[in-house]
Amino acid sequence: MTNDDIRYMRIALSLAAKGAGSVNPNPLVGAVIVNNNTIIGNGYHEQYGGPHAEINAMSNAGDNIKGATLYVTLEPCSHQGKTPPCADALINAQIKKVFVAMIDPNPLVAGQGIEKLKENGIEVEVGLLEAEARELNRVFIKYIETQKPYVVLKSAMSLDGKIATYSGHSKWISCLQSRQYVHTLRNELKSIMVGVNTVINDDPELTTRLENGKGRNPVRIVVDSKGRIPLSAKMLVNPHDNPIIIATTAQFPERKRIFLEESGHMVLILPEDNGQVDLTSLMDELGKLKIDGVLLEGGGTLNESALKNGIVDEVQFIIAPLLLGGRDAISPVEGLGFKTIDEGISLHHLTTRQLGDDILVVAKVKSNNVQTSKG
Repeated sequence: MTNDDIRYMRIALSLAAKGAGSVNPNPLVGAVIVNNNTIIGNGYHEQYGGPHAEINAMSNAGDNIKGATLYVTLEPCSHQGKTPPCADALINAQIKKVFVAMIDPNPLVAGQGIEKLKENGIEVEVGLLEAEARELNRVFIKYIETQKPYVVLKSAMSLDGKIATYSGHSKWISCLQSRQYVHTLRNELKSIMVGVNTVINDDPELTTRLENGKGRNPVRIVVDSKGRIPLSAKMLVNPHDNPIIIATTAQFPERKRIFLEESGHMVLILPEDNGQVDLTSLMDELGKLKIDGVLLEGGGTLNESALKNGIVDEVQFIIAPLLLGGRDAISPVEGLGFKTIDEGISLHHLTTRQLGDDILVVAKVKSNNVQTSKG
């Protein structure tokens, strides 16, 4: 492994990231083809159901592929899916060597693509920048291994941990750059989830508004245990290109359910957990709907329930240089909270970066956090 090998794989990773928001629930994959220390082709998986990264890279390279080296962020597939096996295409093109960042966790591949390449005389090295590749595809990995979505809890708050003043005023705590960043998250993750109180109080549309006017609107999910969502809500009246999913319980009024379903929306009747929607069951249902990622933009009540139910994989807190104070001001995680420090939600792999005047803190939720009784 050389510095050039690392450089080429970094290029492949940057290409893979371009598919964010367009390939779900497929993985993000980038590929670079090198011959005589020169990049002759590159590509990435651009669209769900479209050609894979390796195929796009070979098309970009033209006829000068024989004896070349391929750098690819995920193991080439070996099975017939929506597209033919990439491993076969590489063999037919007489690629000499393949660097693979990580093995595909999909049971339909899971090492078989690599073995197929080796059996046909292609040298394969696995693990180059694997940590970066796994981070890039953390949503895909969680979904393919568990059939449940990867959940990112996002919240914007003041330096003293308030998401709104005691009167409920919250616009705008974060700066323009932070709000633009949130729209990139909405584009990248398949869905966005809020509680019904957010709909009642803020009447949001929860759409994606990127600077270039592009971007995919997420599937919008409202957790509404008792059917309090106003039929006049903007997201119901103007659903854009996605219907609304309302996660509720048997407490939801039947006539209201029928009206919403006849309007094209989906009402999921789920088991109750202390009178509220069982969020674990909700994750199971979202997985069945091929929703691989959830951006949780909930209020303090829903956030607490999500954390205590153990459905959150990652938190992203945007912290503004602002102090709001007040014992009655609203915090990002409300409810009863935890009795002791040891019961708190442990985080790891924490990173920070600046967004305008704000600070973005990203951390993973430790998988050994024990689900506690709900407060």
